[in-house]
Amino acid sequence: EAQLVESGGGLVQAGGSLRLSCAASGFVFENYAIGWFRQAPGKEREGVACQWDGNGMSYYTDSVKGRFTASMNDAKTTVYLQMNSLKPEDTAVYYCTAGRIGGCTWAWSEYDYWGQGTQVNVSS
Repeated sequence: EAQLVESGGGLVQAGGSLRLSCAASGFVFENYAIGWFRQAPGKEREGVACQWDGNGMSYYTDSVKGRFTASMNDAKTTVYLQMNSLKPEDTAVYYCTAGRIGGCTWAWSEYDYWGQGTQVNVSS
């Protein structure tokens, strides 16, 4: 059964860093778009980063540009979200998603697979 397994969340002080991992099970990320979304309490889910294996490009929402970096291992089995200079407003549950959808989109419903989510808490 294809699934995504996330890890790497936790508690960090403002200005600190965390790296989230998302491992594919039952498939590899060849020609997949991998989206990273987050949802804070009382807020709508928002896309923060997306990487598309088709062109090797990564895209970021404005609030995380220059602070977050998405990457993939050479085997295309695991993707990472490196989060630096974290702010309290980055506190949320973070989800990785994957889909063979021809490119990146911020429409979370377009993706085929979802990770279980990992909590990120940034203290001030």
